[in-house]
Amino acid sequence: MLSKHIAQRMNRVVAQQQVRQFSLWSFMEAAPPDPIFKVNDAFKSDKNPKKQLLGVGAYRCDNNKPYILESVIEAEKRIMNMDHEYAGIDGIQSFRENALKLAYGPNHVALQGKRVASCQSLSGTGSLRLGLDFLRDWYPNKKAKVYVADPTWPTHKGIAGRAGWEFESYRYYDKPNKAFDLNGMLEDLDKADDE
Repeated sequence: MLSKHIAQRMNRVVAQQQVRQFSLWSFMEAAPPDPIFKVNDAFKSDKNPKKQLLGVGAYRCDNNKPYILESVIEAEKRIMNMDHEYAGIDGIQSFRENALKLAYGPNHVALQGKRVASCQSLSGTGSLRLGLDFLRDWYPNKKAKVYVADPTWPTHKGIAGRAGWEFESYRYYDKPNKAFDLNGMLEDLDKADDE
């Protein structure tokens, strides 16, 4: 009985491989796993009841469950009362206006002079790609480089490259001291191209 089950399973695996071999996407390889998620995986497999998740993700309560900030709870309540009309190509105007006030301060001279443009996009990764595509199409210096923090998410360098940019790294983290490397960052950015 076991041999019959194994034979059936093997036949299915072989058939799937044959189909995959002729697939339009058969040439594609999976992207390498992001090393930061190894911390999350190690956390999940650890049986110690006193473990704490120190990887990427959410704030955690004493029971290792995501801790929801009061501001997030309030924002969720407000969003529930939003209309759900199509936002338009540049996003929700009131969201964009308030995001700019948050980023610059409501009385910033550039906002008062209407010299800042904005658009809303999906996620940090989507925002990076949108911004880099915009610069590629409109920034006059086509030989400029994008400066990417080291360390950073592996996708950041890939996004810059796929958007057509050459990138350089700059320091910002002092690993031995586990601290912000202000001097290293300033030194690297001083070496950056002026344009």
